[in-house]
Amino acid sequence: MSYQCPLCHLPLAFADRTYRCENNHSFDLAKEGYVNLMPVQHKRSKDPGDNKEMMQARRRFLEKDYYQPMKLTVAQLCAQYLQNTQHQLLDIGCGEGYYTDEVAAQLKQQDSNARVFGLDISKVMIRYAAKRYTNVEFTVASSHRLPFADESLDAILRIYAPCKAEELARCLKNDGIVVTVTPAGRHLFQLREHIYQDVRLHNEEAEALEGFTLEHEQKLNYMMNLAQGDAFDLLQMTPFAWKASDELREMLKTAEHFDCEADFMIRIYRKLSA
Repeated sequence: MSYQCPLCHLPLAFADRTYRCENNHSFDLAKEGYVNLMPVQHKRSKDPGDNKEMMQARRRFLEKDYYQPMKLTVAQLCAQYLQNTQHQLLDIGCGEGYYTDEVAAQLKQQDSNARVFGLDISKVMIRYAAKRYTNVEFTVASSHRLPFADESLDAILRIYAPCKAEELARCLKNDGIVVTVTPAGRHLFQLREHIYQDVRLHNEEAEALEGFTLEHEQKLNYMMNLAQGDAFDLLQMTPFAWKASDELREMLKTAEHFDCEADFMIRIYRKLSA
């Protein structure tokens, strides 16, 4: 299995570091090892996705492994649910590959022929991911226009990423799964207390994905003991950064420690047979 052309949707064949379809649309493999399948006409801006500063904050925070419990739980679930499949998985909105790499490691322990793809709209993120994680095939593309053939994937991982349910259903094999991670009620509650006068709990109602049935649901909650500066990096990788005051930013930069809850909802949806 490989990519399909984002322009004409024909299969892409790979030779001499170039992906090419029968209509002669071609996409070169970058020196870092990723392919850009985001045609300029599909972009809404020159450089869509997270910028370099957001990526660096996210990278610093994730490297401290505050989200490791969630990473390991998701990877173990993917391995469990992909037994007796061809282990073809796509991580949409994969960012710098922190989760994708762990999923790939666990799937390849189970099946040495497993193929794990990471997709993000941000070229900055994908360039970094491809340089660092060589066990994943990375591409710049939109999660709303997946460059994969119909019924070619066993699973799609979606951690906070936007998507179109019809695109997920199109690319997944019959009986394929979507693994989602979303914020549970108290996610980052202590951080949000400093931003909002009245902190509302996140809605924990399960998303309805058309064409899928919810098969599994679990919550993961734990307290993170953030060292100096790490809470500021956490702020920078969230939408709350736009609402934070200068005083809060300074406090998060200089506080010796900051305790904050991680609270996730992890769900598995099964594609309904046509």
